[in-house]
Amino acid sequence: MSTRTLIRGGLVITAADEIHADVLIDDGRIAALAAHGTSAAESWTADRVIDATGKYVIPGGVDAHTHMELPFGGTSASDTFETGTRAAAWGGTTTIVDFAVQSVGRSLREGLDAWYAKADGNCAVDYAFHMILSDVDESSLKEMDLLVEEGVTSFKLFMAYPGVFYSDDGQILRAMQRSASNGGLIMMHAENGIAIDVLVEQALARGETDPRYHGEVRKVLLEAEATHRAIQLARVAGAPLYVVHVSAEEAVAELAAARDKGLNVFGETCPQYLFLSTDNLAEPDFEGAKYVCSTPLRPKEHQAALWRGLRTNDLQVVSTDHCPFCFSGQKELGRGDFSKIPNGLPGVENRMDLLHQAVVDGRISRRRWIEIACATPARMFGLYPKKGTIAPGADADVVIYDPHTEQTLSAETHHMNVDYSAYEGRTVTGQVETVLSRGEVVIDRRTFTGRAGHGVYTPRSTCQYLN
Repeated sequence: MSTRTLIRGGLVITAADEIHADVLIDDGRIAALAAHGTSAAESWTADRVIDATGKYVIPGGVDAHTHMELPFGGTSASDTFETGTRAAAWGGTTTIVDFAVQSVGRSLREGLDAWYAKADGNCAVDYAFHMILSDVDESSLKEMDLLVEEGVTSFKLFMAYPGVFYSDDGQILRAMQRSASNGGLIMMHAENGIAIDVLVEQALARGETDPRYHGEVRKVLLEAEATHRAIQLARVAGAPLYVVHVSAEEAVAELAAARDKGLNVFGETCPQYLFLSTDNLAEPDFEGAKYVCSTPLRPKEHQAALWRGLRTNDLQVVSTDHCPFCFSGQKELGRGDFSKIPNGLPGVENRMDLLHQAVVDGRISRRRWIEIACATPARMFGLYPKKGTIAPGADADVVIYDPHTEQTLSAETHHMNVDYSAYEGRTVTGQVETVLSRGEVVIDRRTFTGRAGHGVYTPRSTCQYLN
């Protein structure tokens, strides 16, 4: 039995428009929009009417970079697909794209099937997968073609983490050449991991073991150098490139220079780089371990360049790189050796609210908020217009957002399965009130009404920004 839902009286905001409109939902999809108060809108009937007067009606967020249940550094990310997607819903995100991992010496298929099995029947919102390539060889290159046909159309490579995920320049070039022919998009963790490992070893030998040294050894110049190198390899291969979690002004400059040449080079940043800094990494009593992630947090002065990049479209997407590890028992593995602190921060629940705070603060417009958090990630990864917008035919992934309510972010009240908040005590203006996923109410006026298994796997087409 399909339920017709009518959302009345809100300000509908998409990447392109703002309009006071009523939204009719039928059979899990957006059926129609009509200006509020018009005869067309007044004639609609529905089983459920949601009053959105004084609220925003926005597309559900698309978080294109999450790591649920990721094994890392001898432990695993603390959010399961169940807890992580429930927290996503609480934060107004209705689609995640997570990373399946190829194990060295094993096939892509085996890695992808393992992630299908983790997520199947457990997700509260819809999900898709990227594929991490840990082992670039003839068989994995051939498998890339098959995965693209199956709707896994993006592949992540690492210039960091030698001995774990690292690929050398030759492997990266081969994967890029393959993606140039099969339509896939290469996502790059751009840090010079070989050089960083030397600096880590030297720092530890000097007795520099505290969390703040994690940021000091992973130098800005080694992010910029790797970003530059990735761009040149992509040019040689004739392939598009998406650089993940860009954190520093110098790396943004490399992306901007490439884009000024008309190259298909794209960049993502994350809320932690926009709102946190090395001040957090330097917090005493090992508290800085909570903020260890890679690329690392940077000195505050880099934030202005990231915001500017978002305004000028040299950075196109804000994702979370949500990869939570509890302080107790997980982050603590690195007491006495910062290189053993699991890398990652929680954030899937906070992204939409933090970016709305940027709207309140005048850093970005409302439409740009929706563009960087919903529409562009959906287009970048082949989910648009099914996801990322409010338009007839789109999935009814809709958030009723109260732009006036103040809330204080805290581990006491968040729904992520982690024992701290990276934004503890920060007050923001704006809060998710009601969330629909494919027409089903999963958050009803700040009450979770969803369920594990509602979320479905969503195959993707190729990047929609390429000719």
